[in-house]
Amino acid sequence: MLFAARSAVALHRLLDVLPVFSGDDRIERRFSLIPGSDFGTDALAALDSVGARCVPWDEAVRTPYDLTLAASPKGELDRLRGPLVLLPHGAGFGKTLPDEGTVDSASGLDPAYLLRRSTPLATLHALAHRSQVAELAVRCPAAAARATVVGDPTLDRLLASQGLRDRYRTALGTGGRRLIALTSTWGPESLLASYPDLPARLSTELPADSYQLALIMHPNDYGRSGAHDLAERHAPALATGLLTPRPYEEWAAVLVAADGVLTDHGSTALYAAALDRPLLAVCDGGDELIPGSPMARLLAAAPKVSGAAADTGRVAENIVRAIEGHLPGSVRALAEPAFAERGRALPLLRTELYARLGLTPPATPAEPRLLPVPRVPAHAPAVHAVSAAVDGDRVRVERRPPHHDGPAGHLAAEEDAASVRHAQSAAVLFRRAGDAPAAAARAVAGWTVDGWITWALDRYPGRRTAAVVLSATHCVLRRRGGPLLSARIGACTEAGRVFRPDPAAVVSAVHCWLTATRAPSLPTTLNCLIGDRSYPVRLAPATDGEEDHAF
Repeated sequence: MLFAARSAVALHRLLDVLPVFSGDDRIERRFSLIPGSDFGTDALAALDSVGARCVPWDEAVRTPYDLTLAASPKGELDRLRGPLVLLPHGAGFGKTLPDEGTVDSASGLDPAYLLRRSTPLATLHALAHRSQVAELAVRCPAAAARATVVGDPTLDRLLASQGLRDRYRTALGTGGRRLIALTSTWGPESLLASYPDLPARLSTELPADSYQLALIMHPNDYGRSGAHDLAERHAPALATGLLTPRPYEEWAAVLVAADGVLTDHGSTALYAAALDRPLLAVCDGGDELIPGSPMARLLAAAPKVSGAAADTGRVAENIVRAIEGHLPGSVRALAEPAFAERGRALPLLRTELYARLGLTPPATPAEPRLLPVPRVPAHAPAVHAVSAAVDGDRVRVERRPPHHDGPAGHLAAEEDAASVRHAQSAAVLFRRAGDAPAAAARAVAGWTVDGWITWALDRYPGRRTAAVVLSATHCVLRRRGGPLLSARIGACTEAGRVFRPDPAAVVSAVHCWLTATRAPSLPTTLNCLIGDRSYPVRLAPATDGEEDHAF
């Protein structure tokens, strides 16, 4: 068997089909790169990363294969010997490329590519919905005669992996925050082409303890610019914790983990809708969007937000409104015209493909492979601009990046992770104790809690509070001139789920309360509002054991 890929996008679709042949030692799997695409290099890198056996294209066209699978009709596929099965390389067929093929024809259903010398290129078109067969019948009746509906293997991976949502969120460090995914397709009408500064703006304006952001970029962005250039382009947002999942599998795990999605007219929006994620439409697709397509209907029904004209605070309001006003099943219904046979794509494909191979399918079921736990690097910001409101024993804090233009009460910095400039400017300095036993095993010199706090306040004489975060539930701090205090952090429980704040945010809350309270009576319990939840914090004088605790 030959898997023929013209780009990384097409290759990823083919890799999702591999379980059809899982465990069958009668099948020899070979991959080849179809020449002619600007994005072929990325496909080669992806093939290398999965350890696939590749053959040069010149060899592939000379070799008769029992079956070839491709996820794009473009390129020299007519040179191959043997039957060809075509799969979609996206969802919904809602996009047309004005500079390629037939005007107003959906990319993937264009007769300019599906026919070679008036003869259908493929033996079989394996489509996701009967409406796609009907569309193909209008545009290319000869190809439609060879089409059948099998569903979408990529969607089935997403659906099958929903039980791992909590595991994905833990790996991403999401916690109790809302994970908002920005999805951008390829081309001049994409979200990033239209509003390139939107990820940076949102990461600056949205409170860090309420939101986590992820930017899902099209594989062609990686192919055209490279991961290094993209990282430099989005460096300000990455520094605030923006996630940029890789374009194979990881993006899908992030979509499963997401609480809401800001999107353009890329097919990722349809997958998000099929998962019933609240959607906000940032772009309308312009001339690339095919009127009446499932994607067009989805964007027409989704709430709109202008990434350029609206201030980011309004975007945040729209996100909250979309999430809190979401009715279960309402968005999923909008994706139904794009996906049929949910959960059955691989078994149906196995039946079709093995019939063409003349083989009896394996007895083991063809099941989607669960999406792996994402390993996307997430930068934990070391500096925050903190705004606070104190009302008696109630303290609300919001943290944003230090370059945030809005009002802030103080700067808080992780002393051994921030720049000297930020450490010297911060009113609150803290350190995280980390794994003390591991540090001892490495014979690394350490501190006592009181020793480091005293050192920090002496080294930075303008700083007002220093703290050591000992664990997720405990920190010790001193406001300049005051006693050493212990803060025990309680959890927030909602419907049986337990949430905990970042202790560094609690340090800032206690600092603000001490600043606003002239003669604090201790011990006391503060009500700290961090993100969207309230946490009890028991504040008391530190004990000798806490003062001498080594880290």
